[in-house]
Amino acid sequence: MDRFRKWGWGLGIATVSAVSAFGLASWQANAAPGTPPPAPGVAAEQPRVSHPSPVPEPASGTGSDPLTGTEVDRARAAALTPELAAGAKDVNGKPGPEYLAAELDADGTGRQAELYYYDYASEKLFKQVVDLTTGKLAKSFSAAGMQPPASAQEAKAALDLLVADPLGADFKAAYRKATGQDLSGTAGLVPTAHIYTSKPADRGATQCGKSRCVQLIVKTADGHFINVTDIVVDLSGRQVARLK
Repeated sequence: MDRFRKWGWGLGIATVSAVSAFGLASWQANAAPGTPPPAPGVAAEQPRVSHPSPVPEPASGTGSDPLTGTEVDRARAAALTPELAAGAKDVNGKPGPEYLAAELDADGTGRQAELYYYDYASEKLFKQVVDLTTGKLAKSFSAAGMQPPASAQEAKAALDLLVADPLGADFKAAYRKATGQDLSGTAGLVPTAHIYTSKPADRGATQCGKSRCVQLIVKTADGHFINVTDIVVDLSGRQVARLK
């Protein structure tokens, strides 16, 4: 719906510009009949539509406003406590948990941010609630077996694992068919990762749910989409499996 509105708005601007140009030319002709016409080969200057500069984002929101970038940065600094960081690992095995997302705590009193992290060492999801007024951690929760949406870094890690695995041959063949070129690396590819939880009839990915697993859809640099959702990437075990 929005893209049709944008198209309609763009068409409206073009139409208004054309009408304005016609009106301006008529007014000039009537107001100054003795003014010589423009010299041959010199194009008349067309009216322009100016776009206002974007309003700078405020440092802090109010009420139920979405979190600002500044608020997210402050909240992340408070949420990543020494206790949370100690022993935790991100998707690439580096120290510290994997940051997933931040959102406003709509049910809290005052203005609070909820931040989500996944620790690959303990296979637990952490939710850290930060009071944005005081800048301090207000609450902390953790649970196993919970799998919220994947981060962009997790999607990139899953693509790297797929390309390096023998099962990546199917993806490379699909890439060659779509683009007419051999895959030389992951630069320019945009992966989207969807969390996968194993089903009772699954074979080959029964650990998914306890482990953090994803399926991928990959967009190429020239706009093709490659669907490889028959393959599951286990980010916890760093393994690739085909669903059977």
